[in-house]
Amino acid sequence: MAAAGIKDATAVVGIGQTAFARHLPEDERTLACRAVLAALDDAGIAPGEVDALASYTMEETDEVELAKAVGFGDLTWFGRIGYGGGGSCATVAQLAAAIASGQASVGVAWRSRKRGSGARPWTDTVRQLPTPAQWTRPFGLLRPVDEIAMLTRRYLHEYGATRDHLFNVALACRNRANQNPDAIMYDRPLTREMYMTSRWISEPLCLFDNCLETDGALACVVVGAERARDCRRRPVLIHAAAQGLPAQHHGMVNYWNDDPLTGPAWAAARHLWKHADLTPKDVDVAQIYDAFTALVPLSLEGYGFCGRGEGGAFTEQGALETGGRLPLNTGGGGLSEAYVHGFNLITEGVKQLRGTSTAQVPGATTCLVTAGEGVPTSALLLRAGD
Repeated sequence: MAAAGIKDATAVVGIGQTAFARHLPEDERTLACRAVLAALDDAGIAPGEVDALASYTMEETDEVELAKAVGFGDLTWFGRIGYGGGGSCATVAQLAAAIASGQASVGVAWRSRKRGSGARPWTDTVRQLPTPAQWTRPFGLLRPVDEIAMLTRRYLHEYGATRDHLFNVALACRNRANQNPDAIMYDRPLTREMYMTSRWISEPLCLFDNCLETDGALACVVVGAERARDCRRRPVLIHAAAQGLPAQHHGMVNYWNDDPLTGPAWAAARHLWKHADLTPKDVDVAQIYDAFTALVPLSLEGYGFCGRGEGGAFTEQGALETGGRLPLNTGGGGLSEAYVHGFNLITEGVKQLRGTSTAQVPGATTCLVTAGEGVPTSALLLRAGD
């Protein structure tokens, strides 16, 4: 997917979103339609021009219903990506591949979710457990946080990282959310005392190490680079894209690998940088998937911003804050803006390269966006267009 054939050949030209909240009255299909229509309006493209769709396998709004409700024309390409938050960037990447290869001309990717007011996936005890879960849930790892807690404990033990390093991640995301009126945590600052005295969710992960539970929807529009020049907004080029599923991977716990702390980010990163004209040193701002704070140092290492075991130390001295070594999750991320399976990281990356973020990094021209670490994942390397 990250072949040279898509390098700068397509661009994101429209983004849209609904409000974010713990509970929204509309159903997921209505939210999806609103986000898609907002993205098309942002791009200045009529719904009838859309001929490609991409979303997640966990998306409840299907292509037929969305196409009828919004008024799309004939669709010539559509697909879905698995593995929850690991699929976020891959939805955009697959549209880029379809458009660059001539299978479509206008693509829409979206995610609509009522996780704040809806049921938790792991509460379904009627169906037989999938094979990976048979090795974890009977032994007490019931939720994603329990699985990531195991990885976190091992990371802290092996590399000497501390809860202060995890706090640095949570604080950077909260500080950016405090600048973003659309963020759920906009008016709720975070202090170290609040973090250190908060309740455990799955030790060593506390309340503030966990993402929000959110209702909301987001969408983006992808077209060819040539057409992008004529759209309403400044285009954001898709410079490179990749997916990653390493050999012998086993869900979030990853304990069948020789090294459980070398997760899917490492596989995706090798492919991403192989097909890019840029390196980690060229990245001005990053939107790194943050369902849990511990995923950030693991991803910093996987994508090459620091060496093995150095992800915790990388967060020190305000490195993730505006003006730091790598400004991070500038809309607040999943920890403090909204958790919609990482799609808000994509739209925030677009805002940064348009120069319209609420926490704008001065002169930003490149942005890395990553999907969920710990599961088969994906990534985008975005570049500001002309």
